[in-house]
Amino acid sequence: MRKFWVFGGIGVGMAAAFMALLLVGTYSAAAGLAGAGGGGAVALAKGAVPARFQPLVQKWGNLCPAINPALLAAQLYQESGWNPRAQSHAAAQGIAQFIPGTWATHGIDGNGDGKRDVWDPADAIPSAASYDCELAGYVKKVPGDPTSNMLAAYNAGAYAVIKYGGVPPYKETQNYVKIIRSLEKSFARPVGRVAPSRQAAGAIYFAQKKLGTPYLWGGNGTPEQQGRFDCSGLTQAAYRTVGIELPRVANDQYNAGPHPSRDELLPGDLVFFSDDLTNSRAIRHVGLYVGGGYMINAPFTGAVIRFDKIDTPDYFGATRVTKDGAAALPTDLPTA
Repeated sequence: MRKFWVFGGIGVGMAAAFMALLLVGTYSAAAGLAGAGGGGAVALAKGAVPARFQPLVQKWGNLCPAINPALLAAQLYQESGWNPRAQSHAAAQGIAQFIPGTWATHGIDGNGDGKRDVWDPADAIPSAASYDCELAGYVKKVPGDPTSNMLAAYNAGAYAVIKYGGVPPYKETQNYVKIIRSLEKSFARPVGRVAPSRQAAGAIYFAQKKLGTPYLWGGNGTPEQQGRFDCSGLTQAAYRTVGIELPRVANDQYNAGPHPSRDELLPGDLVFFSDDLTNSRAIRHVGLYVGGGYMINAPFTGAVIRFDKIDTPDYFGATRVTKDGAAALPTDLPTA
């Protein structure tokens, strides 16, 4: 549930006309966004990495040419969801999920306090970057993309990458490389215009049909729930109708694609709200942008699905959902 500031929702009876007004010119602008791009160093998307870890990720993500801060962030999120006390069933430990044997060989004292502590992000994050760079060195003469080869070595071993002259033909390894490269895009600050979503119109069409439906905390729109939704249940259902499976929780949905700036929003983007604008893990509300500064959202208990403004003090940012981005999100993170 989110706070609402100064404004109220728009009546359902005005929905059709309002939607037409909002969408005029917005989709036509999409053609101008497609294909635009730019170069430059990789920086982190706003709030994508929790503030307490951002300086470490930014610093150590530039340790060698094969990695960058967004890639390192993607690995850490995939491994632990930013949980420094995470422990898997395979005994992998900490924010970077080192198994004891690998930590004994590759863990470093990143903060210079004389200890190598797998549970301390100030050691574990530098160790993850150092290990990546070490693997990149092993496969530096292999043809192909150095970063993809490094990730393949992380998953399958450097020998396999050398043997096959690149990412080996193992389904698990190829999937691992694809997942991290897709997640990398959701942690990077875009250096150019973000390509418009092909599925946006379908998602909006679904959400528009739900206008006026009463809110239900935990609602997924099932018959037993009389078709009611909460905020992330609505966005999940909307994108499911166009073949994209989003996570159930709003703060996980934030990582389902790249992040357009406020002035680059297009209909179909997810828009997020939080009391902590430095940490995407603190996001507590999501809506579906429809243009003109408005979203369709399921706001809170006692309200109905409706239009609301997005420009409020708790506006966090936006995500342009992609199929690959959503598919890359982890579904079984280790627990503390």
